[in-house]
Amino acid sequence: MSQTETRTEGCDLVLTRHIAAPPEKVWSAWTTPDLLTRWFAPAPVQVPEAVIEAHPGGQFRIVMELPDGKRMSHPGCVLVAEEGRSLIFTDALDAGFRPRGQGFMTALIDIEPEGAGTRYTVRVLHKDGADCKKHEDMGFAQGWTAATAQLAALVEELAPAA
Repeated sequence: MSQTETRTEGCDLVLTRHIAAPPEKVWSAWTTPDLLTRWFAPAPVQVPEAVIEAHPGGQFRIVMELPDGKRMSHPGCVLVAEEGRSLIFTDALDAGFRPRGQGFMTALIDIEPEGAGTRYTVRVLHKDGADCKKHEDMGFAQGWTAATAQLAALVEELAPAA
């Protein structure tokens, strides 16, 4: 099954999908900046810059470029990095766990073996229902579904044929 499912659970937005590539390829696509720039934002948005330091306290920063040329930087901090299994980052902190004084979400990325591929789950936590609703209204389901499809296409292309 390659269909992406999204749902709301309290203050969390959740996305799940089976990806026909091994977990190590999905992990690599999340933790290798050159790969992350190829899939992270739904087209036609581009990601000209990405920094991912896959260790607790490491920097997680994405720069998105909109079709009109406007750039938006999204800084954050890696909280958990379990190679090939789990990546957790937040925009509430900068690298080194330095408080930012602002923030919107924490993302939990779970990468689990499933058959010959990967069960990919994203859970985005929000401080309250209002922030969750705001993120939902911003297009969480559409944007993260499109980006996940791009992720799947990339890692399935990179995966060796079975």
